[in-house]
Amino acid sequence: MRKGNVYSVVPDRLPDEIIETLVNSEKVRIERIVSDSHSSPEGFWYDQDENEWVMVMKGRAGMRFKGEDETIVLEAGDWIDIPARVKHRVEWTDPGCKTVWLAIFYV
Repeated sequence: MRKGNVYSVVPDRLPDEIIETLVNSEKVRIERIVSDSHSSPEGFWYDQDENEWVMVMKGRAGMRFKGEDETIVLEAGDWIDIPARVKHRVEWTDPGCKTVWLAIFYV
């Protein structure tokens, strides 16, 4: 048995995002991601073999999907279910506070 807290203390400055696997099995992986003004590198698109359900638990973020002009803004409590192979990127995360994500990858 394991126990934790998605809002656990993180360093004041994050040069890189924190990606912590909370649960990992054959069919599902659950991650906590903490961003601090991070975004996807220029020209980079996630193109994953798994479906991804992601929720912003704290903070804000802007996501974009390949072929779409609109940036989707996610606020605390907002979630999105991204099918496998749908290319997407994080355009920005809140510069005023850390953004805490909960990401569930599944087949």
